[in-house]
Amino acid sequence: MKHLRLIVQACFAALTNGYVRGFVEGKIYSGPLKQLCVPGLNCYSCPGALGACPIGALQAVLGSRGRQFSFYAIGFLVAVGALCGRFVCGWLCPFGLFQELVHKIPFPKKLKKLPGDKFLRALKYIVLVLFVVILPLTVVNIVGIGDPWFCKYICPSGMLFGGIPLTILDEGIRSAAGMLFAWKFFILAVVILLSIVVYRPFCRYLCPLGAIYGLFNPIALLRYEVDSDKCIDCGKCKKSCPMDIDLHKEPGSKLCVRCGKCKKNCPTGAIYNPILAAMHKHAGHSKNQSV
Repeated sequence: MKHLRLIVQACFAALTNGYVRGFVEGKIYSGPLKQLCVPGLNCYSCPGALGACPIGALQAVLGSRGRQFSFYAIGFLVAVGALCGRFVCGWLCPFGLFQELVHKIPFPKKLKKLPGDKFLRALKYIVLVLFVVILPLTVVNIVGIGDPWFCKYICPSGMLFGGIPLTILDEGIRSAAGMLFAWKFFILAVVILLSIVVYRPFCRYLCPLGAIYGLFNPIALLRYEVDSDKCIDCGKCKKSCPMDIDLHKEPGSKLCVRCGKCKKNCPTGAIYNPILAAMHKHAGHSKNQSV
């Protein structure tokens, strides 16, 4: 199916943000499902959100008065990362979908990456360590509670899916909107403008969730590998990759969101998933034995 990934992204976004009443009344869902994390960057404060963002859940525990270790959030991130790595980014994240749709807006010259790409890639790890972990742990108020720094001061997904809808729907929030709202709106506007020119700039340079999942890309069950016997070094994988990854040199790249374009465009079928390949081989062997 030509637009399978786009359909999956849209359906998952609708499924995880299916609290229609929230959009009508301007209220946040607070039922039992909100105790569960969803894999993508899906803001807790979105009026339609049925689950919690794992980054937000992690910060909530780290910034709490007891400074507890977030076994659930950490365990969830490790489990999802080990299973599929940044497949989540390419197939299940609402804000990833939003950036892709914005990137379809025509522009005279699209860029594969921004100037200073190698340096900018490191920013997401700085955001992860500083704004997700260190600041919520160390900068606390008078009663010992830390702010969720990334969610509060940076996250453009929270602004898009939570801040703007709630501001439109709730007069009290609208009247209280001030400098913080303006700052986060500015960040969102910058991400949108960059998304027109560069494919998924937030995923590439700033997302702490993508930084975590990316660490698992080389070992995740759902990963790509290259058969060196079949690879003819034609460069078509890199040309077709929207993240500008040379897969035959970096099969475990931390940027890969598993969009599948490299695999689709490989003329020799050198790109494969080892787990699926092993299952296919086993199925073929079993079929031959039965015959």
